[in-house]
Amino acid sequence: MARYPRVMGSRDDLLAEALALPTEERARIAHELLVSLDEGSDENAAEAWLSEIMRRLKEVDDGTAVLEDWSAVRERLAKRWVTR
Repeated sequence: MARYPRVMGSRDDLLAEALALPTEERARIAHELLVSLDEGSDENAAEAWLSEIMRRLKEVDDGTAVLEDWSAVRERLAKRWVTR
């Protein structure tokens, strides 16, 4: 387990201080933390996503896609997040 310098305090203290910040500051910190996790961009990601989108669009156009009603999907997702 990584240790923080004593000056910083415990992770729980750091989290409590961060959560006490105004919304805009919390969002900025969250953004910076997420950016710090990025291990580089995938040069082929945009092309792969475009290919996937086009494949799915073709399935919809051909009538072979299995479609779901948005209200059913929303209800299923809501139940999933309530149980976590």
